[in-house]
Amino acid sequence: MDSIDLSILKCLKENSRQTASMISQNINLSISAVIERIRKMEAKGMIQKYTVVLDEKQLGNDLTVFVSVRLEHPKFGAEFASEAACHPNVSECYYIAGDVDYLLKIVTNTSRRLEVIHREIKEMPGVSWTKTLYVLSTIKNDVAVLPDTLKM
Repeated sequence: MDSIDLSILKCLKENSRQTASMISQNINLSISAVIERIRKMEAKGMIQKYTVVLDEKQLGNDLTVFVSVRLEHPKFGAEFASEAACHPNVSECYYIAGDVDYLLKIVTNTSRRLEVIHREIKEMPGVSWTKTLYVLSTIKNDVAVLPDTLKM
């Protein structure tokens, strides 16, 4: 990745619906070169998908929590991860180091629904302990972080 790729990624991060023509104007590169570079980044897996960022509150999902999960034994890890990844209210799932094994971000509409989800998590394979942290407000919610500088 070079500085031109980084410029293209910055444009796409700002608005992934930008056309190659718009990007080419912003970074002073031909449209065909922009398209070729985007295709290469997609082929390498650097660009994994194009998506939309939704306002959860406008969709009725007023409650966001983070749930720390500790498993009884590492043998439960794959099955737990699989179930967590399939849960419709789990928007993010991380396997982490430290006092807990997993960190889940859960988005839902009511505390009653959160109670059901919490019970479902506690019933997942090997779960021995959970801790729930309620989000009061979101200060920053970025979908990706680009490097500050390129290592040449």
